[in-house]
Amino acid sequence: MTTESKVIAGKAVPRGKFPHVKRAGDFIYISGTSSRLPDNSFAGVAVDEFGTTNLDIQLQTRAVIDNIRDILQSVGADLSDLIEITTFLVNMNDFAGYNQVYGEYFDFYGPTRTTVAVHQLPHPHLLIECKAVAYKPMKE
Repeated sequence: MTTESKVIAGKAVPRGKFPHVKRAGDFIYISGTSSRLPDNSFAGVAVDEFGTTNLDIQLQTRAVIDNIRDILQSVGADLSDLIEITTFLVNMNDFAGYNQVYGEYFDFYGPTRTTVAVHQLPHPHLLIECKAVAYKPMKE
């Protein structure tokens, strides 16, 4: 079986020694992906003039799914090739907003999904992180 790991140029550099994506034969594994942008800022984070931080689950969810799409496209796949997504939410009160945006990308024919609550993610501005598995036959 052929395997290949990649860190994608133009995406936020992983916060550890792991790839954005690993292909193992026809399967593609996406590491935990957040709303972090290449400049290390985060989509869905706004700080007002008084220093109050406002976090938006819908904007973060959209950015996470868009980041996953970009990573998949770097190996010749797309969101339609996903077979499984695991989502980690810091607060289940954000489930409705996350679920609404998720439904803009996927329907009942999309990937299987598991959503779990976690105590925290690697940065206090993160409300959500997703990891995913796709299936895309390699070209012969």
